[in-house]
Amino acid sequence: MKLIPSSVQDLATVSALIAEHRDWPGALLPLLHAVQEALGHVPDDAVPAIARALNLSRAEVHGVITYYHFFRREAPGRQVVQVCRAEACQACGGEALLALAERVLGCERHSTRADGAVTLEPVYCLGLCASSPAIQIGERLHARVTPERLQRLLGEAGVAEVAQ
Repeated sequence: MKLIPSSVQDLATVSALIAEHRDWPGALLPLLHAVQEALGHVPDDAVPAIARALNLSRAEVHGVITYYHFFRREAPGRQVVQVCRAEACQACGGEALLALAERVLGCERHSTRADGAVTLEPVYCLGLCASSPAIQIGERLHARVTPERLQRLLGEAGVAEVAQ
C-alpha cells in the first residue's frame, strides 16, 4: 500500500472532527466513522493526531482501523462495489459472484482499479440474508444477484472493464 500524504484540507477536517468527538465516552469508533464519512477513508497520517487527542497509542488506533473491514486507509474509487461474503450469501453463490466481479471489474478484492473508477470490497453481511446473494453498488442494494445480473448491474454502473 502506497502512502499518499493527506492534503492540508483533509487534515483540517480531521482536526475539526477530533475537536467535536474528543470528549465523547468511547470516542474512537464514532470519530473514525466521522472521518471516513467526511473523507471516504481514514488517512494513515491522521492516526497520530487521533491517538494524541484520545490519549491512546498509535498502535491502538491503527489496530481498530485495520481490525474492522469497514474502515479504509486509502481513498476508494469513484464507485464502490461490495459483494456479501456472509454465510447465507456464500451458500447461494456469493464467492462465485465475487470472483466474477474481480474479472469484470479488472481489479482484485480489497483494491481499487488503477484508473480509480471502482473499488471492490468483500463485506460480511449486507442484511439481505433471506434474499441471497447480495451486492451493493454505491448506496444501492441488490438481492438475488445472478452472474448475469451482476454483469448487467456493473455495466449499468459504468464500471465494467471487460466483457464476459
